[in-house]
Amino acid sequence: MQLYCNSLTEYNRLITKEVKIGDLLLGNGHPIRVQTMTTTDTMDTLATVEQTIRCIEAGSELVRITAPSKKEAENLLNIKNELRKRGYNTPLIADIHFTPNAAEIAARIVEKVRVNPGNYVDKKKFEQIDYTDAEYAEEIDRIRERFTPLVKICREYGTAMRIGTNHGSLSDRIMSRYGDTPMGMVESAMEFLRIARGESYHNIILSMKASNTQVMVQAYRLLIQQMDAEFGECYPLHLGVTEAGDGEDGRVKSAVGIGTLLEDGIGDTIRVSLTEDPELEIPVCRDLVKRYTSRLTVDRSEVAGSTVNGNRVTVTPIEKVPYNPFNYSRRKTFAVDNIGDHHVPVVIADLSKLETITPKSLEGVGYRYDEASDKWNISDGAADYIFVADKTVDFALPGTLKVISYYTTWLEAEDKTKFFPILDGNSYLDISIDKSSEINFLMIDCYSGSTNQPVLESLLTKIKIDKTAVLCLSSTNKNAMQSVRRMVMELKNNDIENPIILIVDSSWQTADEHLIHYATEAGALLLDGFGDGICLGMTEASYKSQVSGLQNTEGRTYTSNSSPEQFINSTAFSILQATRVRISKTEYISCPSCGRTLFDLQETTAKIRSVTNHLKGVKIAIMGCIVNGPGEMADADFGYVGSGVGKITLYKGKEVVKKNIDSAIAVDELINLLKENEAWVEV
Repeated sequence: MQLYCNSLTEYNRLITKEVKIGDLLLGNGHPIRVQTMTTTDTMDTLATVEQTIRCIEAGSELVRITAPSKKEAENLLNIKNELRKRGYNTPLIADIHFTPNAAEIAARIVEKVRVNPGNYVDKKKFEQIDYTDAEYAEEIDRIRERFTPLVKICREYGTAMRIGTNHGSLSDRIMSRYGDTPMGMVESAMEFLRIARGESYHNIILSMKASNTQVMVQAYRLLIQQMDAEFGECYPLHLGVTEAGDGEDGRVKSAVGIGTLLEDGIGDTIRVSLTEDPELEIPVCRDLVKRYTSRLTVDRSEVAGSTVNGNRVTVTPIEKVPYNPFNYSRRKTFAVDNIGDHHVPVVIADLSKLETITPKSLEGVGYRYDEASDKWNISDGAADYIFVADKTVDFALPGTLKVISYYTTWLEAEDKTKFFPILDGNSYLDISIDKSSEINFLMIDCYSGSTNQPVLESLLTKIKIDKTAVLCLSSTNKNAMQSVRRMVMELKNNDIENPIILIVDSSWQTADEHLIHYATEAGALLLDGFGDGICLGMTEASYKSQVSGLQNTEGRTYTSNSSPEQFINSTAFSILQATRVRISKTEYISCPSCGRTLFDLQETTAKIRSVTNHLKGVKIAIMGCIVNGPGEMADADFGYVGSGVGKITLYKGKEVVKKNIDSAIAVDELINLLKENEAWVEV
């Protein structure tokens, strides 16, 4: 194993131990399983059964049901019996939080139980306790004593178990020793895993969930490395981003976190946690998974810097990995104008498929021209550059916007301070042609047929001394992300510090498919600190299929549906926000509904969004109950948490500010809290 996966340069599944969940096999190269979680009251047997059936018929291969106390755990038997009577044999999972007794009951009924090591025995009171080594060992003994009975029951009944660590619910004990870190998440799970292994119980899946995608990805990578070092083997991994939210943002955030790991062959089952009906999570899961069914198929016979084995392209492995995949650090670059160095990553909007470029064309990418005042209105989600290919722009541009065009079109532009050329490798190396004295964008198809090895070597030599060159990296390989990552590592090993634009084109059809593709390929690179900008595009066929309005696979029209350009531009900013590299809008950390939810989560989330979505950079958590309350919203600035039927508690960070507010006035009270803390601005 290299670092945390089998290969950094090609798609290669990480082989894990095989686990049996009912009749379903997971891990050890079996298909990546998709699952979801019910949102009904577990005590409402019929409602839970009906919703479970909808999830199964949507394609869910496992269904999780909350069991917060003994009575819900006991009622799982009624739910299971009714499902089996109706002919549904899909494995059921009991979701346990604070109650070991409930877990022990459920483990005798359903095929799998999920426990959270942060609150199964330990408690979280946000207290700092300095443990001596002896005291820490005593706490581990206490956990062993309380956890072992469940392990023995699972072993006896053939029940599988997920040890599911959540970033936001690390215990005070773990926090005191490791802090709020990925390593703390790993150790929290490893403590429980060691106890289970000590009892010769191995029917285990693990997860490292967080709402912060950087933390989530680093924790999974560290867990794999730790298991490999300590046991010489890896247990199956359940992937998920907690509290991802809803709509496009929820899908993008989930795809960034889950997709980054899937790209490296990591993950045996996935769940996309959306604040929507659970059956709507399944198509997103399937869009993520289906990307890898044909990953090894390519149609080229000559690939620079790689070898071809049948239809499989293998990019030359890297000998020296020049970055730390366990700790985020943005790649060091120098600035070319506003690209690179300390500047936030830029967004380049692809307008090349429009017939003409007019002021109206810019509305979808954040610029609205007011003819009466002769002024431009610029949104927080306004693109920094537009790519127009061979189109001309014959009107005065907004002051902050710049244009990228093909070389011959650039030559004809009068204002060389706002118009810049994009060149291929041969044109860039041609010393006979004039180039921009400020910015020259250079397209490189990484380790693909269009950039042969001699040209690449010449390019690297020239780029290194060119302070005007911005590299636009893409790849036509099936393993495109790995190919681009390999090129970035080559640049780093050669001390080339020119800024990089990540180019991701999509040939998929539905809006969901485009979102998954963009977020996975661009997000994976951004999470490793690679990229000073992004440019998303569609192939000609995909673009033509979208111009009549973007819809997802379930027929739901997207909010940014006025044009493909608006959709792509909005997605670019969502990816930058999901990877935490550029904040341009309000962020919502919103849990999916479940049987514990104490108010209508979808309706409330929509209501809060409608009155706060102009608060750039503010993070608001919307949690259905106290279980997913202060811990799970660890990254939020403010929290809106169900504390009882019709009652809401408001938080500032992890501090309770207002308790048990009537839900009818709670949104207004949240606004007052934002105002009191100078986080509110008037529209």
